[in-house]
Amino acid sequence: MPLTILVVDDDLGTRLSISDYLELSGYIVITADDGQEALEIVEEYHPDLIVTDIVMPRMNGYELVRQVRQKPAFRLLPVILLTARIKTQERILGYQSGCDLYLPKPFELEELAAAIRNLLERSQIIQSEYGFSHQENPGNSTPKVADSHNYVNHFQKSEALSSFSSREQEVLELLTHGLSNAQMGNQLHLSPRTVEKYVSSLLRKTETSNRAELVRFAITHGLVK
Repeated sequence: MPLTILVVDDDLGTRLSISDYLELSGYIVITADDGQEALEIVEEYHPDLIVTDIVMPRMNGYELVRQVRQKPAFRLLPVILLTARIKTQERILGYQSGCDLYLPKPFELEELAAAIRNLLERSQIIQSEYGFSHQENPGNSTPKVADSHNYVNHFQKSEALSSFSSREQEVLELLTHGLSNAQMGNQLHLSPRTVEKYVSSLLRKTETSNRAELVRFAITHGLVK
């Protein structure tokens, strides 16, 4: 069954060029021209991946990703941000919002397609390994694990939790909700820089390389509610 990709961009030409290319590549493509419409489509159609611009009316790409990540069923949904903004701080903001890949404009459609294939393959592996599918279980935030893996996952969960401080556990929980360092700091009464130190510690302890991988690790190992 073809996988479904949601393309979000307020520029008609960009939407058409991306959607036409992806449809020729064998995907089912749904489009939206702003983040608010995209969020409604995500909840209704449960796409397998999102490609979204950042600067859009009503709801920008950052907010779209944050709101998608706050929904348990879509915390593992791959998201690619497309934007002409190339400053380091803006890329950091993109990753902090919860995106998996930040692709600057202009870009080659072939490069975008390769990135999509990579993210979808990784997503399918995760879903296959842990028996988790947001399409089949849109209201279930807990991955279903095969019985043969129950003991292993329970051990991994206990081992991981025992290495986390109580503050790190709090940061991890908020991180899976798509909060930024500043937002987490406000809730935990910490400075954004201190929050970043806790995030760095979590990345090191889980041997993950970015926040998206850390969130996946936490969800698939049942480390968050």
